[in-house]
Amino acid sequence: MRITWHIVKKRGNLRPELVYDVVLEGHEKALALPYVRVDSTIPEPPSSWQAHCYPGQHERAGAAPAGFYQLATPNHATGTLRQTLRLPWRQDNAYPEVEASFAALRRAFEMALAEAGASQPMDMWGELTLTAGLKRDLAPSLMADRLLGLAQ
Repeated sequence: MRITWHIVKKRGNLRPELVYDVVLEGHEKALALPYVRVDSTIPEPPSSWQAHCYPGQHERAGAAPAGFYQLATPNHATGTLRQTLRLPWRQDNAYPEVEASFAALRRAFEMALAEAGASQPMDMWGELTLTAGLKRDLAPSLMADRLLGLAQ
């Protein structure tokens, strides 16, 4: 699995956006892994639908976050996931929780990968035939049917 992310913020009162991609490798997709989700420590700003945050409003006024984002991996069928999250406006443009949250996602994914990898493959074949006792019991009548068929 490869996780890449990019935080971009334009000058001014605009909030930064975090865009992240998660791409599964072929052997990971082959294990049919489900979505892996973690609760991150990345805060969702109040009114996160707004691309801007004016001075004295929302997080710039000390308002608590609306919650915290969940991060996820793709399922095995798609193998790729792209998400865009709006981050709170910060004067210093520092977001150390982003890398820490992706590290937590990686740990959770590695646990799911190890669990799936521990499920060993198998290829079992079986066959049952009639028991010797039943064959012995049926043999006289089967032979009689064959002989009568030849006589006709």
